[in-house]
Amino acid sequence: MKRPLARTDWSLRLAKPEDAEAMPAIERAAAELFVGDPDLANFDPDDTWAPHELQKMIRKGHCLVAFAEGQMAGFLVNEPFRRELHIWEMDVHPRFQRCGIGAGLLRACMIDARNAGFRAVTLTTFRDLPWNGPFYAKLGFDEVTALDAHPRLAGELANEADDGLPIDRRCAMICFLD
Repeated sequence: MKRPLARTDWSLRLAKPEDAEAMPAIERAAAELFVGDPDLANFDPDDTWAPHELQKMIRKGHCLVAFAEGQMAGFLVNEPFRRELHIWEMDVHPRFQRCGIGAGLLRACMIDARNAGFRAVTLTTFRDLPWNGPFYAKLGFDEVTALDAHPRLAGELANEADDGLPIDRRCAMICFLD
């Protein structure tokens, strides 16, 4: 009988370009949580980031990967925008969820961003799903309510609406780094 993964039986590091090959499979597996949501009838869990797109962001130096049991268990892909670091994707394979890996990736991202001189970390997410908006709020993120003051985030939400995501369930979030 296999023992469950302990909350400390994993590690993380900065991503390397060769890590990009394993990321789409993790993204696809994590996306299965969204299948069956009536608001996401057009959602395609196979529509993942391409490795070459991921490699481009990894080369900017702030993306992270987590490993457990000798394999990649999760990742966080982000991109600098002036004084903000924007999280484009964070996924943990379902087999390794609820072990602290997502929170660890996010905390490490925030430490790295602060050390690199970024003013804030941003993202867009579902405000109502427990593993989205409420999860990020517990880790210090606030919903951006004045989108006119954040045109980049407003534009990203508009792009998501154009892609068929339910805009009434989406939000932008920000965590200012003191």
